[in-house]
Amino acid sequence: MTDIATLPYRDATLPVAERVDDLLSRLSLEEKAGQLTQYFYFGSAGELPADFDIDSVPPEHQAFIRQPQMVEAAIANGTAGSALFVTNAATANRLQRLAVEQTQHGIPLIFGFDVIHGLRTIFPVPIAQAASWNPASIEAAQAVAAREARALGIHWSFAPMIDVARDPRWGRIIEGAGEDPYLGSTVAAAQVRGFQGDLGPERVLATPKHFAGYGAARGGRDYDDAEISDSELRNVYLPPFQAAIDAGAATVMSAYMDLNGVPASGNPWLLTRVLRDEMGFDGFVVSDANAVKSLETQHFAASATDAAARAASSGLDMEMCMFDPAFGTLPDAVAQGLVDEAVLDAAVRRVLEAKFRLGLFERPYVEEGAVEAVLDAPSHRDLAQSAAEQTAVLLKNEAAALPLDAAGLGSIAVIGQLADSKRDTLGPWVFVHDTAETVSIVEGIRARVGDSARVEHAAGAGIPSRVFPSMFDRQDPTVVNTPADYDDDAEIERAVAVAAEADVAVVVVGERQNQIGENASRSSLDLPGRQLEQLQRIAATGTPVVLVVMSGRPLDLRWADANVPAILQAWYPGTRGGDAVAAVLFGDTSPAGRLPFTWPRHVGQVPMVYTHLRTFEPQNQGKRYWDEESTPLYPFGHGLSYASFAYDALRLDRDEIAVGETATVSVDVTNTSGREADEVVQLYIHQRYGTSSRPVRELKGFERVTLAAGETRTVTFDLGPAELRYWSAATRDWVQDPTTLDVWVGGSSTADLAAVLTVAAASDPR
Repeated sequence: MTDIATLPYRDATLPVAERVDDLLSRLSLEEKAGQLTQYFYFGSAGELPADFDIDSVPPEHQAFIRQPQMVEAAIANGTAGSALFVTNAATANRLQRLAVEQTQHGIPLIFGFDVIHGLRTIFPVPIAQAASWNPASIEAAQAVAAREARALGIHWSFAPMIDVARDPRWGRIIEGAGEDPYLGSTVAAAQVRGFQGDLGPERVLATPKHFAGYGAARGGRDYDDAEISDSELRNVYLPPFQAAIDAGAATVMSAYMDLNGVPASGNPWLLTRVLRDEMGFDGFVVSDANAVKSLETQHFAASATDAAARAASSGLDMEMCMFDPAFGTLPDAVAQGLVDEAVLDAAVRRVLEAKFRLGLFERPYVEEGAVEAVLDAPSHRDLAQSAAEQTAVLLKNEAAALPLDAAGLGSIAVIGQLADSKRDTLGPWVFVHDTAETVSIVEGIRARVGDSARVEHAAGAGIPSRVFPSMFDRQDPTVVNTPADYDDDAEIERAVAVAAEADVAVVVVGERQNQIGENASRSSLDLPGRQLEQLQRIAATGTPVVLVVMSGRPLDLRWADANVPAILQAWYPGTRGGDAVAAVLFGDTSPAGRLPFTWPRHVGQVPMVYTHLRTFEPQNQGKRYWDEESTPLYPFGHGLSYASFAYDALRLDRDEIAVGETATVSVDVTNTSGREADEVVQLYIHQRYGTSSRPVRELKGFERVTLAAGETRTVTFDLGPAELRYWSAATRDWVQDPTTLDVWVGGSSTADLAAVLTVAAASDPR
């Protein structure tokens, strides 16, 4: 028997391409299909008692109990290339030994996991991180997440989710960067850099998802199909993926849904022509969960074999599945002539390249004794608090109601179930968290004021649970839901009484973490339950009210905006979220988060984006409804500060450029207050005429700057082909027009400091 240690693919001194060629030449069709198969792993079969009677379990649950044994058998016979949901270092090593030590070629597994906004240390949810408008902070957060994941034996994160989301009814808006392709592209690149870096031993593969257009599901209904014009697809939905690819993303996840009538996971135009040929992606594509077999459900494929052949031929390299993989039929599909073996070879090559790049052939196992030191690192928690402080958006602050003065307050009422819910503070899509160390908002306030003020909490109005809890909710004992016998009337009365006796009431409203996310779309943006009624009654007591909103999408705050002096959007701020919220409320830090989406007045306005077209009747742009203003409650990029800033001397280094040239835009920003604070300087443009109509405003640059009291800083931006070109349906191609551009710089999308730039036709090269 050949000693595999002497074979070329085991020689770490050889180029990766040579090692892959050698190993690929040794694999059977069944082994190739195995490398393209990823299984969910629902636990260790060894954990079941020897006398366990599986027949005592309901039939619908028996498959899940048998599933680990099925996966382990596939690993041992070399027909599994990857597993996900393995979050225990010992289990990872045990499964890895099956692959490395008991199979013919010793090909290591790659372990994947949903590391979305932290692993043990939970950072603010992704939409909140986007609200920081700070790529460096986002990159640092995902680097910590990668470090913790790799310590557990996880090599691959199914993140970032970079779907542009323009309908807040869609629950997965919380996982992305909001509505804007420029901000989304910057955030996507930062996350890829954070996760992957140079793919050293503390980094993981990043997986931009879901390719493409998943955020455009009809009516914001998760899993529904999407109809997207070519112009919108290329100008809005694809740029964040291009940015992620340019940042080095090693993998991409395909989407579940039909895009313009063709399922994304079986679409050769999308996965090969666009993703690989046009966008230059050279990594491997993995399906979303069960998306290959779903090609049958979608009445696209005739059978599992047909689904596997069409997905693979389209450019999908690895199937993620729970049970019986469609890709297991690929050898039969080759035999039937449904797919060429060269297609499998190309896919396997891409998967093996990733495993070699990760160093798994040299270091397949994780050091179990080193795990807790990484997961418990205090520096990770400090970074999580700093990140959360940067995400807070001060939506309103009438008469300087914030910051609060702890020394001047004798009593503080903190109202709301969310105020003291550790699990909700973390947000959705976390699985290895530790709620015992999570700081809730009421805990953060108590720690901040110490003995200087009495802090009393009242849960108040119940927040209804989802009717259909997710699979992950059922597996997470820390998930909090309002009991069915909760006495709303009595608890609201108590909350109002507590608030009436306090010097200030901090009222925390919003949605529970399991009311948003995957399979958590809503038909309304109203505050769930009787939270609005409770807020109204508390305000009527005369006690000053500060409203803190915990959500991952805009909610209907029309009454609050008209009647509450201060509103702080806190998102789901993570492990140290309560400390971060308290730091903002009491002025230890000045809020500088900015909205990554347009905040509508109510659900009837959605979708509402700031980048709308001007239309033929621009004078009535804000009067599209006869019964309601057509303007947002808060515009894209909005956010207030405890400091004040002045913008001056907007200037261009030239008044005219030719197509293909670059102009530099400069502006002086002065902190006119007496305290240090951050400001997010934003650059917007509008093209007055050209090949296509262009949006009234488009973000084309931003920078978050820290300014000392009285300091003036000059901030510069470039406007060149990368910022000025767009895809036009008139030419079916990318264009940059000779035109006139309006340029604005300021603190939100309503910036009014303006300049004009002329773009002339390119000069004749002769």
